[in-house]
Amino acid sequence: MKKAKRNLVLQRLAARLELTLEDRLATEQPLPEGKQWRRWCQAALQRDVKHAQISLLVVDEAEGRQLNHGYRGKDYATNVLSFALNEGDTIAGMPLFGDLVFCAQVVAREAAEQGKTLAAHYAHLTVHGMLHLQGFDHEQDDEADAMEALETVIMAKLGYQDPYAEEKN
Repeated sequence: MKKAKRNLVLQRLAARLELTLEDRLATEQPLPEGKQWRRWCQAALQRDVKHAQISLLVVDEAEGRQLNHGYRGKDYATNVLSFALNEGDTIAGMPLFGDLVFCAQVVAREAAEQGKTLAAHYAHLTVHGMLHLQGFDHEQDDEADAMEALETVIMAKLGYQDPYAEEKN
């Protein structure tokens, strides 16, 4: 009986999330597998989100810089950008719609600098971006503390270390 219940729960989780992944990189770079992205996105979905349609896009540094400049006014490529249709506000009956854009070179460079595996860093950035899509932010200290604490809990459930451990020491 437990196995049947587990399958039902997994089917419900899968039905909650429609995920697309587009790799726009001109060269081969190591990227997580689709099932990893799905697992990370699902882990970050809050209970009140009944349905989500999320697009993941992996770009090179030039496109990452262009997007960051165009949307945030910052003239450099960043690790992840989040674009939420409703800016994190839920609209009754509407799914959560959003895009996460990852800059592969920045993610790889940061992972190496921080002594993390590429998968661990992509997992953290996916969780971070998913929380942004759901309205979490880190503009104020109290918001940042709450968001980082939630990210740490989600990452632990996924089997990864605290992504902010270095900053806390």
